[in-house]
Amino acid sequence: MGEFSVLQVGKFYPPDEGGMETHLEGLCRHISGAGRLEVLVSARGRQTTHEIRDGVSVTRAGTLATVRSAPVCPDLWRRMRASRANIVHLHHPNPSAFLAYLMSGHRGRLIVTYHSDVVQQRWLNVVYEPIVRAVLRRADAIIVSSQEYMDTSPMLQRYRDRCEVIPMAIEPDRFATADPREVAEIRRRFGDRIVLAVGRLVYYKGLEFLIRAMPGVRGHALVIGQGPMREALLAEAEAAGVADRVTLLGHVEDPVPYYHAARVFALPSHLRSEAFGIVQLEAMAAGLPVVNSRIPSGVSGVSLDGVTGITVSPGEPDALAAAINALLDDPARAARLGAAGRRRVAERYSLESMTERTLALYARVLAGEGPRSRGGARGRA
Repeated sequence: MGEFSVLQVGKFYPPDEGGMETHLEGLCRHISGAGRLEVLVSARGRQTTHEIRDGVSVTRAGTLATVRSAPVCPDLWRRMRASRANIVHLHHPNPSAFLAYLMSGHRGRLIVTYHSDVVQQRWLNVVYEPIVRAVLRRADAIIVSSQEYMDTSPMLQRYRDRCEVIPMAIEPDRFATADPREVAEIRRRFGDRIVLAVGRLVYYKGLEFLIRAMPGVRGHALVIGQGPMREALLAEAEAAGVADRVTLLGHVEDPVPYYHAARVFALPSHLRSEAFGIVQLEAMAAGLPVVNSRIPSGVSGVSLDGVTGITVSPGEPDALAAAINALLDDPARAARLGAAGRRRVAERYSLESMTERTLALYARVLAGEGPRSRGGARGRA
């Protein structure tokens, strides 16, 4: 595809947790052999650091301050300006990186992966939206994880001509098996009717609704992840009288045994900030049926109602409890849905397929044949 040199710019990078971070790491590890690759993200501290992580060059730009979870990194624009990459690949939402890109004057091709709209921080959007539009106007291609999200995003309507749908993906084999001894130990501690949730403890994940559902659930909820809502969720469990059946595990080095110990996976996210729900793929690859919410995003298009799990209305604890119990009480049905989930991930959401499609897009953009070139002047307002 010609000489390929890309600067991937994300918000954070593993070991930092999150769907965007998981996606960025998987993509980078799989495209690193195709050409020159550098990753530029924000650091958790003030010092800029550099490391080689799993063969990928990662620079973490020092963070001066954090405003409503958005890192402020003055070093970002200088690093972008100094980059000789022929493609800059930005991951949105990321206010600091988008502003840094505009300041950098980088003259390479631009690709944006649009992970989600900014939903709750409306005050931030007043300042951030003009920056986003300025970047999207310059983009040669915008990657969106699903047709559903593109169709329901107010921001993307002006730029549909340069959008390309490339679903998120995982390595299914990583989640296919687990050590039986570890699985048995988890069930010994928490019982054999485990409901698992995985994700950062933040507002749009809807974990409070899972906790409010638990008085009606005959099982134990385990939550893997860290975040600012931890204390509020613990208080929620106390208030609901289920503190003995809700365990916030925090960071877990290897979540795979927990997927295999669980009977049901729950994704109770209730806002469209949850654009895709990549953890659904991990659960499905492990053979778990998924209970998710019907929110206006791509979430319910990943795990399908009645095919790989059950989809309920968002923010309704009673509906959530009924769906979870239906699967806990019918192991044969849960197994059928779980097997269908395994097949769906293998057929539609493999990392190899996502990588091939992304590299093909890079090639077309470098050749001047990307979505923007085909779309002409539409969407440049």
